[in-house]
Amino acid sequence: MVFAARLTQRGHKIHSMDDLLALYEKGYTSETVKRIASLPHPAVQKFSVITVAVVGASRRFLAQITRHQNEVKFISASLQYSNYAGQADFVVPYEILTASQWVHDFYLKKCRAAMEHYADIGACGISRDAAGYLAPQSLRNVLIISATPYQWKHMIGQRTCRRNTDETRFVLLKIWADLYALDPELFSPELAGPFCQREGCLEKDMSCGCPCEKGALPLDLLRQDYPAALEGGRQ
Repeated sequence: MVFAARLTQRGHKIHSMDDLLALYEKGYTSETVKRIASLPHPAVQKFSVITVAVVGASRRFLAQITRHQNEVKFISASLQYSNYAGQADFVVPYEILTASQWVHDFYLKKCRAAMEHYADIGACGISRDAAGYLAPQSLRNVLIISATPYQWKHMIGQRTCRRNTDETRFVLLKIWADLYALDPELFSPELAGPFCQREGCLEKDMSCGCPCEKGALPLDLLRQDYPAALEGGRQ
């Protein structure tokens, strides 16, 4: 990103490949990263990609996150080719995770029943593709997401808003935590956090009415909003 920004201003000084490589190798400070990342010129953030693997999120999460198509690529486990008979596992929504044991067990019982029907109809010679229509949205999935840093910041800003489903927020907060550890300057709360931490809520009348604390880091928000999911108890 820093190299791309400098290139736009130093074209007159580059006369050979050696000059270009020298510019690429030139050092920079964290303040340089913050300054360039905050400018309204996203093109300089679009010459690299960060690829993230998400293991265990639901197929409902898949349906929601794949609405982001601009400079984002997805590869998911396929219901057409994968056989989940006897192999299924399920996401438990946070509201059910924190409900009574009876509600928790009843929910999983219904999820397992759906996949028993999936296995039964498959045993009748029905293809995995057709049997997959019986799979619940809670079925755990494997998803690879590849996006530019600029689009990661956009997805995090939108999907960590409290208007989203808890699972979507939880997964994006965990991704943000890893990206923040990778580059705390580029993925700081003021540059990559929920929009309410930046310029302000973009939802207008659809605002959740409960903005995140300015400067709160992803792990802070996870501990605040999803303590039961971090305790290592029921999943």
